[in-house]
Amino acid sequence: MQPVEYTADGVVTISHPTLASSPLSLGDAVVKAFGSHPESLGIILVRDLPPDYVTYRERLLKLAHKFAKLSPEVQEKYADPSSRYRQVYMGLRSSSLTCLYFPYPLSFGWSHGKEIMNGKPDTLKGSYYANPLVDKPTVSKEEIEAYPEYYGKNIWPERDEKGIEGFEEAFKDLGRFVFNVGLQVAAACQPFALPHLNDSRLSLPMLIGTSQTTKARLLHYFPPTPSSRTADEEEPIDSWCGFHLDHSMLTGLCSAIFLKENAGDEPSIVPPPSSTSGLYIRTRGGKLTKVSIPHNCLAFQTGEALSLATGGRLQATPHCVRVGSDGSSQEVSRETFALFMQPNTDQLLTPSQSFGQFSKQVFDEHYETST
Repeated sequence: MQPVEYTADGVVTISHPTLASSPLSLGDAVVKAFGSHPESLGIILVRDLPPDYVTYRERLLKLAHKFAKLSPEVQEKYADPSSRYRQVYMGLRSSSLTCLYFPYPLSFGWSHGKEIMNGKPDTLKGSYYANPLVDKPTVSKEEIEAYPEYYGKNIWPERDEKGIEGFEEAFKDLGRFVFNVGLQVAAACQPFALPHLNDSRLSLPMLIGTSQTTKARLLHYFPPTPSSRTADEEEPIDSWCGFHLDHSMLTGLCSAIFLKENAGDEPSIVPPPSSTSGLYIRTRGGKLTKVSIPHNCLAFQTGEALSLATGGRLQATPHCVRVGSDGSSQEVSRETFALFMQPNTDQLLTPSQSFGQFSKQVFDEHYETST
């Protein structure tokens, strides 16, 4: 077994060459990152990535900003009016969290102001949803009708749309890169799968690798308005994105970039607006921890589907995003990218429950309590 290494934030970190060549040697790191002990954060950092990653990340995240600056009329050309935009809340037993924000994006294309956060339309961020691996699913008509949230068709900007040329290619390049590393992380998690997944013909990498339900979310967090800016000590921890658990098996996360507007020029990459800006995770023991993802690393978080497929041996953790403020009026946005990896809806997570059944069960239970 490889020795477990940590970042200064206490996040387990692993080397990509080791992950690619010897995933089963990382069992101790997987337990420390994803297991049930009190200090587990439910996240792991992959370092020493191929150099293409840095290029892919910066190219797409800058395009996220450019798309958000397009006119509403142009943006709406790439929104799906048939998509349903709902985000669900469910209560937690912990007295330190009054509610859990559960994202359930039933959408393809652009979305802004259609999703609900804290009981009102979420105008703090815009999202572009797509499957970077499959443009048009080939599953049965019945599956498509039963699970439109997973099997919709991608909506891409026109290739010559001024200001965002190359958007589709950039989205797919980064999405596929994150997906391939995610498959390797799944291989490292395989020893913790339930007995019925120990057959190599039905492994965690196979469930993810053959899936047509992969969904990526490119996120633009708009700069806080003057009226919404508060001192750090007065700002809610989850001011930019509420506490939530991921529904996926694994979620790949890129390090965010922060962009400052420059009159007449391209925006410039700047440090976060505050040392308190960024991703926060609540450990198994209840401790709130700010987690930093270096620009040349990828992070992977556990989702509820992986918890089910491993009988709870690997678990998801609540996390959120905070704006943070340095007290100035500078216009700084946040751009990031998340890839949600899970099986096809008809694939079994346990001997008696498919991913589709699990999805509907979780959604039905918690959407009922949110209305």
